[in-house]
Amino acid sequence: MSGIETLQNSFETYFNHRHFPISPATLYNPLEEFLSNSGKRIRPVLCLMGNELFGEISDDAYHLAAAVELFHNFSLVHDDIMDKAPLRRGKPTVHSAHGESTALLGGDVMMVVAYDYINKVNAKYIKDVIRLFNQTAKEVCEGQQLDMDFEKLDLVSMDDYLHMISQKTSVLLAASLQLGAIVGGASDNNQQHIYSFGKNLGIAFQIQDDYLDAFGDPEKFGKQVGGDIKSNKKTFLMIHALATANSDELDLLNQLMRENPSDKVEKVLDIFKACGIDKWANELKESYLQKALSDLDEIAVSKVRKEPLMQLANYLISRDK
Repeated sequence: MSGIETLQNSFETYFNHRHFPISPATLYNPLEEFLSNSGKRIRPVLCLMGNELFGEISDDAYHLAAAVELFHNFSLVHDDIMDKAPLRRGKPTVHSAHGESTALLGGDVMMVVAYDYINKVNAKYIKDVIRLFNQTAKEVCEGQQLDMDFEKLDLVSMDDYLHMISQKTSVLLAASLQLGAIVGGASDNNQQHIYSFGKNLGIAFQIQDDYLDAFGDPEKFGKQVGGDIKSNKKTFLMIHALATANSDELDLLNQLMRENPSDKVEKVLDIFKACGIDKWANELKESYLQKALSDLDEIAVSKVRKEPLMQLANYLISRDK
């Protein structure tokens, strides 16, 4: 069985080439630059792991891993426009460096090229792959819309936020694993368990992401710390703070969200700390990790084959960037 770093390197070797034509350079060069600023390639690695859990990694798994990575980057390019984010992975976002029109078109092209990779997969898997990929793409877009909708609401329930996160973040992690399992010949029951593992792991992953946005080191995190606070995003942390703050803290929190003063982030973080949000977030993250590991335990393969997924799960929820 392959470790995380081995699979990251293996995928990088497969993926490290030009994906788009030379012309028009004003459209395609920014996309090549964006893809080269790679991040951790977690989703394609999950796709390879989902395949290797049931046998040797096939060419089909690499094709699907590339499709997943291109789709993920398409969503990031468009999300950055909607979030007005100046940085991604420590560098200027596509829209901030090259304009919104180029970013919109570029994201669209990435999605099209993702389907080019899917078309390389063995025909016997195509129906199941397309069904899962399309359903996931739709849910990711729905999750992003809900995320934007929540910014306009004064109150969002924890259940509603969990639903949004499941669609925006978790389903792509879960689908990456299941896509690999499909081309690995996994049974329907095993596919269901690996999808559930990915979905719960995705929620734990998002809790850590919300935590890092508030409490992370900006030099390690690669993004603006406090960005969610500045844009009044209803994160796990904010929803819990609104539910647990005392009356004075709640009044100040609502005032900060309305008025957006220059010291908003610092004051909101003070309220978070007073409410014990940092400890609560880590406990919630751990609970979803345990749910994920319980799902993994139900998959009918040997324990040794599951070890890389256990290592990846622990890595994802303890990361600092």
